[in-house]
Amino acid sequence: MKKLFINLFILLLISCYQLKAQYVFSVDKWMEYVDELALEAENAEEIETLYNELSYLADHPLDLNLITAEQLRRLPFLSDLQIEQIINYRERYGKLVSIYELKNIEQLDFQTIDLLLSFTYIGELKVEKRPFTVHNLLKYGSNELQLRYDNCFQQKKGYRTQPDSLLEKYPNRQYLGEPFYHSLRYSYTFDDRLQAGFVAEKDAGEPFWNRHHKGYDYYSIHFLLKDLKWLKTLAIGDYKMSFGQGLVVSQEFTPGKGTFVTQAERRFNGFRRHFSTNENDFFRGAAATVSAGKKMDISFFYSYKKTDASIADSNIVTSIITNGLHRLPREREKRKILPLRTFGGNIRYATPNVCLGFTVLSYSFGNYTINPDPKPYNYFYFRGNKNVNASVDYLLKNRYLKFYGETAISQNKAISTLNALQLTPVSYISLLLLYRYYDPAYQAFYGNAFSQNTTPQNEQGLYIGLELSPFAHWKVSASADHFRFPWLKYGVDAPSSGSEYMLRLDYSEIEKVSFYIRYKYRQKEKNISVPDKNTVSVLPYNQHRLRMQVQSEVVAVYLKTSLEGVLYKEKERSGSKGIMLAQSLGWKPKTIPFQLDLHAAVFCTEDYASRLSSYEKNILYAFSMPSFYGSGYRLAATFRWNITNRLSLSAKVGHTCYSDREIIGSELEEIEGNKKTDMYTLLRWKF
Repeated sequence: MKKLFINLFILLLISCYQLKAQYVFSVDKWMEYVDELALEAENAEEIETLYNELSYLADHPLDLNLITAEQLRRLPFLSDLQIEQIINYRERYGKLVSIYELKNIEQLDFQTIDLLLSFTYIGELKVEKRPFTVHNLLKYGSNELQLRYDNCFQQKKGYRTQPDSLLEKYPNRQYLGEPFYHSLRYSYTFDDRLQAGFVAEKDAGEPFWNRHHKGYDYYSIHFLLKDLKWLKTLAIGDYKMSFGQGLVVSQEFTPGKGTFVTQAERRFNGFRRHFSTNENDFFRGAAATVSAGKKMDISFFYSYKKTDASIADSNIVTSIITNGLHRLPREREKRKILPLRTFGGNIRYATPNVCLGFTVLSYSFGNYTINPDPKPYNYFYFRGNKNVNASVDYLLKNRYLKFYGETAISQNKAISTLNALQLTPVSYISLLLLYRYYDPAYQAFYGNAFSQNTTPQNEQGLYIGLELSPFAHWKVSASADHFRFPWLKYGVDAPSSGSEYMLRLDYSEIEKVSFYIRYKYRQKEKNISVPDKNTVSVLPYNQHRLRMQVQSEVVAVYLKTSLEGVLYKEKERSGSKGIMLAQSLGWKPKTIPFQLDLHAAVFCTEDYASRLSSYEKNILYAFSMPSFYGSGYRLAATFRWNITNRLSLSAKVGHTCYSDREIIGSELEEIEGNKKTDMYTLLRWKF
């Protein structure tokens, strides 16, 4: 097996490096960027939010001759200095006539330009915005309808026919709905200042049209209006919200610790539409931001919705459920029974170099009381009917230095704070120091800040990120994160600590190839059973990861080869290791409206702890990051066909075959056999 991996890797590297030709197109580099960030994310919902936002921006690119600094800040891979230099270059030299002018901007390396080209273009300069008139809304507005259908070709245990007598006794042994996933999405946009639409979705296993339910399981509607004189933003229906650095509320991805190690700042403040199929991470009601002068904005919001929960006797809630699945009778019994009312506001003063914000948020649960089953690790979890969070966020910056942070308090007077200092002494060096202190008793239902945990609670840490560009086309990134958890965690029966380190070397040249090698080390502590002692102790474990990737492009074809290995080790126990070799090929001809992407991977890991993830293309607005353990191979094919200028069809087929098992999955998701094949389809109509 080892010789096979080595021979395949050498062969594929040779095939990649033989391609030396002029760069012609950018092959969705932003998708690779999101894939790499996904490995760092503790919260999958954050990545899905980022993926949907970038999917929309990639499909609605912005004119580089009109783009504003605020719009550029929506792209998380751009630093403040890069944004400033793009705007200054345009003001100094006039409108851009070619995308190749971006190479003249000192701060933009080839890797960043590659990403930027996915979201921008060079267009004719327009003088004024179109007014909101019926004629303009009808003539220049764009409509889009999306129909998505996914299915698994193998039958899962939950869809097998069971005797009625058995279901009467055990009703949760069979899914109530059909085995396919389906969603319907419609959107209307006008100059990025007016957005409206709706979403309808059913997950696989949820009833669509039978005796258990009629119609979709989830519905969402939104209306967003921006830049109307003193009214900066108006959101009605479902919307997302972020203020400060996420200690009180944030529904966006936390950067840092990934590809761009010196960017950990939450740059978005305000409201945006909710247009994804995520059934939990949004607000439902109304929100607005009004301008109180050139430097001050006032925001206020109200939301009321019902969420899934497990209810005990006397209106006691033992847990809030966020997966959005309603396939079984027990899942449908918990569907939308807990009322959640949220309201508050934000006042923000902002100049180019100084920002100061104040946020207050209150939420309550009607007649219900949150009271999870008492465990040592959840001693400081929120218990009660109502909570209030308040915070102050701040930012000071100049050409070389930026200081930002947020300090927050919850109703129980517990405090959390995050503070960061970013230094950019010269254009090719950037350093970030970030310290966070999250009290074990701090409680913020919507909190989502830079952390090792999923919530800003029970954590202290110091993060250091360094980025160097010593030579043209080369970049070195390094980061270190030292942290401790003062109180117990789930699966860790004592206060614990840990460290993470990352070192990465990138080479990128638009006209030839790109390459990177990355090493990551993680050390944490958890409950571990000690062999031959019949005891459980809190002991350290560590993980080493090494990844290499080479990509080359010529005319209408690109090749990407990657090799990744992992070594996992627990104290006083034998470790495990894994390896994955993957090859991707893309074809995007200029003469026909068709694009094809092929992916093949071979993996061999010893257990779940040494699992590896697959980097592979998917259809637009569909994010997935499958991981594999055991031995086997993965094949995937994705295509996009523009049937007409307004109608397109995208599809993906993924096939996984294991050589070390005869059953895939567990419980009702179990598949008999060693093969699994999934299909994803998306039909888009623009009119």
